[in-house]
Amino acid sequence: MIIEPKVREFICTTAHPEGCRENVKQQIAYVKAQNIKKGPKKVLVIGASTGYGLASRITAGFGCEAATIGIFFEKPSNGKRTATPGWYNTAAFEEEAHKAGIYAKSINGDAFSCEIKEKTIDLIKKDWGKADMVIYSLAAPRRTDKNGNLWVSSLKTTKEAFTEKSLDLRNNTIVEKTVEPAKPEEIQGTKKVMGGEDWMEWIEALKDADVIEENALTVAYSYIGPELTYPIYFDGTIGQAKRHLENTAKVMREKFPKLQAYVSVNKALVTQASAAIPIVPLYFAILYKVMKEVGNHEGCIEQISRLFKEKLFKESVPTDAEGRIRMDDWELSEEVQRKVVEAWKQVTTENVTEISDIEGYWEDFYQMFGFHLAGVDYTKDVDMEVKIPSIDL
Repeated sequence: MIIEPKVREFICTTAHPEGCRENVKQQIAYVKAQNIKKGPKKVLVIGASTGYGLASRITAGFGCEAATIGIFFEKPSNGKRTATPGWYNTAAFEEEAHKAGIYAKSINGDAFSCEIKEKTIDLIKKDWGKADMVIYSLAAPRRTDKNGNLWVSSLKTTKEAFTEKSLDLRNNTIVEKTVEPAKPEEIQGTKKVMGGEDWMEWIEALKDADVIEENALTVAYSYIGPELTYPIYFDGTIGQAKRHLENTAKVMREKFPKLQAYVSVNKALVTQASAAIPIVPLYFAILYKVMKEVGNHEGCIEQISRLFKEKLFKESVPTDAEGRIRMDDWELSEEVQRKVVEAWKQVTTENVTEISDIEGYWEDFYQMFGFHLAGVDYTKDVDMEVKIPSIDL
């Protein structure tokens, strides 16, 4: 059938298999041109099908020639609806990896569950023996923990209500959005879903099963952002969860002294998770314009390949005073942020297309779902039902 994008505010309910394939192939081509050389050989990526997780799997596989196991929760096509983009991305990644003689297997299911952890451990035992790198890149709205408790995350402040300009994605207009303060249980829920508890449970499970190298590297991804978004992000419920994530890395290093555990603070990029946060999409659109003009804009694959090439595998990993790897250094530079704040003060519905890179924002949004990729004929019939080679349905 002919597949077209069906967008509802910050989500697209369709995905294009050939567009997703082209997106993956373009990322692979970029990574192969980077000549990364040094890196891991057996990499577990938890949250491997879109955004930073997918970019990490591609960088490990095609930049370092590493074997990868990817964990994710995606839906295949049911014959009436398309699969999710992460399903198509993974199918394309596995096919390209196998053609290149690179090991790639995937597990589809709830990464928070004991069942998926056990399934992953069994696969590592059978095929690898031990992993030497674990990337944690999960973004989820809710989590059922190992005791059966359901936790739900919230996008709220932790102080007073916060009102600021925002981009209405339905019609590209500038509106005001108010974000309400969270209740204590909402802060706790957000920490449980987006903090470091599950990351620690993964590492402990891998350690207990003896399927991770003693001096393995593990990296979880985070975001801080500028002062402009502090009330909703850094000082909000998400920020509380990210602090918990950072503290978890410190606890890991204390518990497993030879383990290299880091949080990488990454750049602002359009992802399925970030598109849902009030105020943030307008900041992203302005930031895109500024960084493209300055000449240091990066997408997911550029960011992660730089992380692998310039940060992770040095004799001494460069970190800030808190022990975090700062991949947001270009975003938070004085020059970039000064220009962003100037534009923020001026932006209105009438000038938003001139002051921000709203077109670039939407291009990234559509490309997440396999649309707007050069070289893809979207007028052609395509088969929605695509198989991931390592997954039996």
